[in-house]
Amino acid sequence: MAKIQVLDKHTAELIAAGEVVERPSSVAKELIENAIDAGATSITVEIENGGITYLAVRDNGCGFAREDVPTAFLRHATSKIRTEDDLERIGTLGFRGEALASVAAVSRVELVTRTEDDLAGTLYRLEGGEEIELTDTGCARGSTIIVRDLFYNVPARMKFLKKDVGEANAVAAVVDRLALSHPEISFRFLRDGREELLTPGDNDLLSCIGSVLGRDFAKTLIPLEYSLGGVRVSGYICRPASARANRTMQHFFINGRYVKTRTAMAALEQAYKGAIMVGKFPACVLNLDMPPETVDANVHPAKIEVRFVNEKPVFDAVYHGVKTALMGDSAPKQAEFSAPVKQPEAVIPTRPATAHTIAQRVEAQRVETVREQPQQPPRPKEPSVWQARSAAQSGRLNNEQPAVAAFFASAEPNPVAKEPEAPVQESLPLQEAVPVQVEEAPVLHNTPEPVRLVGEVLHTYIVAEWRGSVYFIDKHAAHERLLYNELKKTEHTDAQLLLTPLTVTLSREELEALTAAEEALRSAGFDAEEFGGRSLIVRAVPMPLVGTDIAESLREIAGGLIAGRREITTAQLDWIYHSVACRAAVKGGDSSNPVELQKLAERVLWEDDVRTCPHGRPVCFELTAHEIEKQFGRIV
Repeated sequence: MAKIQVLDKHTAELIAAGEVVERPSSVAKELIENAIDAGATSITVEIENGGITYLAVRDNGCGFAREDVPTAFLRHATSKIRTEDDLERIGTLGFRGEALASVAAVSRVELVTRTEDDLAGTLYRLEGGEEIELTDTGCARGSTIIVRDLFYNVPARMKFLKKDVGEANAVAAVVDRLALSHPEISFRFLRDGREELLTPGDNDLLSCIGSVLGRDFAKTLIPLEYSLGGVRVSGYICRPASARANRTMQHFFINGRYVKTRTAMAALEQAYKGAIMVGKFPACVLNLDMPPETVDANVHPAKIEVRFVNEKPVFDAVYHGVKTALMGDSAPKQAEFSAPVKQPEAVIPTRPATAHTIAQRVEAQRVETVREQPQQPPRPKEPSVWQARSAAQSGRLNNEQPAVAAFFASAEPNPVAKEPEAPVQESLPLQEAVPVQVEEAPVLHNTPEPVRLVGEVLHTYIVAEWRGSVYFIDKHAAHERLLYNELKKTEHTDAQLLLTPLTVTLSREELEALTAAEEALRSAGFDAEEFGGRSLIVRAVPMPLVGTDIAESLREIAGGLIAGRREITTAQLDWIYHSVACRAAVKGGDSSNPVELQKLAERVLWEDDVRTCPHGRPVCFELTAHEIEKQFGRIV
C-alpha cells in the first residue's frame, strides 16, 4: 500500500481551485460578486480572447486596505462572516473566502486598489498564487483586478475550455444575470475592445431588462408584485402570447443572488398552465426576497443552487403572484360605443319602435347603410395566408414559385383513386388550402393498389380506404416524417439566400448553443453567424423553412441543443432535421385540398418507413373491415 502523505501547498491549492474556477466565466462571477459586496455603483468587465488571456473587473467600491491586500489572497480569508452562526444568515454574495485564492492559483493576477482614507493606492501582483510585487501606485477609489493567462500552469484544464466565442458568451451571460439582479448598479461589458452592454444603473428593473435582454423582449412583460407567507416576489413575467420555445429566458434571483430553483420554476409553469401552448415556456425576471435563515446558499461550489427550509411558501408565493399578475393583465377591456345617429322608423320598418339596446341600434344602422349603398359586384376572395406568403416569396426568389408549390399547382389527383361522381371534392376551393410540401412518391415498378381518399375530419386527420381497410392518418405527423426522411436521405438541404438578412435576438445560452453548432447548422442549410451582443445574423435558411418564423425555429433548435447537450455533429444534425421538419410540416387545423390529402395518403400507405413521426408518435392506424362489421353486428 502506498504511503499516505500531506500534499504540498501549491498542489492542494490547484485542486481546491478546480472546485471554484472552471472557466473564465467562473472568474468573472466571483470577482463581480466581490465588487457588488464592496458597495460598488459602477462595474466594468473587460475580456479578450474569451477571457482566457485577459479578464479585468473594475469597480468604485470601498477598496482594500493596504494591510489586508496580502491576506485577501489566502484561502478562507473573508470579511463577510466571522462564526458558524453567520452561515445561517448570509446576506452577501460571497462568504467562503476562496475566490481570490483560487483565481490566483491558476493565473497571473494584478490588483490595483485604494480605499477612501488612503492617500495612495496599492499594486499587488501574483503568479500561480505566489507574491511577485507589493508597492504603492496612483489610482481612484475602488478596485481593479486583472487576470491574465488563465490555467497557464494547469495545461490539463486548458484543453477543456471551449472556443473564444463560447467562453466570451459564457462571461457575457454571467454579466447579464448579475446586472438583472442589481438594477441599481451600472454594468459595462467590453469584449475585445467593443462595448456590448451598458445598463443605466437607475434602479429601474424594466430599463435594465431592456438593456440586457432587448427592448422587444421588455415590451412583452407585465409587472409582478406579490407577498405571501414571508416571501416577497417582484419583477416581470411575459404575456402568454410571448411564451418561448425553451426555458433559457427564465431568470430567478433569491435575495439578489442568481439561482436555479426547480421549486420556483415549477410554480411559474403551473401558473401558466392552460394559458400557453403545450411545448412553450414562460419567460420571467423574478426576485424572491425572504429571510436569510430560511434559505441555504452553501450547498453548491458555485452557489448557484439553494436549499429551502420549507419549499411550500416559495411555491405558493410564486404561483399565486404569477396568477394574480396574469389575471390583472388579461382582464377584458370595457367596450365603448359612440352614440349612434337616430334613424326614422319608417326607413326600417322591421325595427321595433322601442329598440333601446345597443345591439338593436347598431344592427339598424348596418341595415340602413346596406340599403343606401349601390349594389357592387361580388369582391374576389382574398388570397389565403399561404398564397400571400408564397407570392411575396416568389417576388424575392427570382420570380420563381417554390418547387413544392409549383408541383401542387400542376398536380392532379390519382385517376384511379379519384371519385368523379363525388362533387364535394371537386368543388373545394383550392385557393383556400395550405399546400403541403411533399415530394411526389417515387415511381414503383410494381404499381401498388390505389388509395381511395374518403376525406378529412377535424382538419387534421385524413380518412382513406386501402386494401379493404380504413386508415386514419395524422397529416402533420405524416408530412413531418416525409420531410425528415428526405433530409436524412440527402444529409443536407438546399439553402435559400434571403434578400434581406434577418437579425435574431437570442438569450446567451441559445446564442452559445447555436454558435457551437455552426458547422451543423451550415450543413442543414442555415447561413448564420454571431452579430454582436446577443444577436445572430441569418443570411440563408433551409428551403423547407422559407416563409416560416425563422427566429422561432432557431430558438427551438437552440433549446434542443441545450437540453440534449449534444456534442456529436451527426446528433446535432439529427436534432436540427427534427426541428426543421416539424416547423415546415403542415399543421393540424390547416385547410388542405384533396390533391394534397391524396398524395399524403399514398406516400404513407405505399412506403414502409412512414409509420411514426420523428418524435415517435404514430402516423396512422388501421380499422379493418372485420372490425367495422363487428361493431355493426354483421358478424359475431
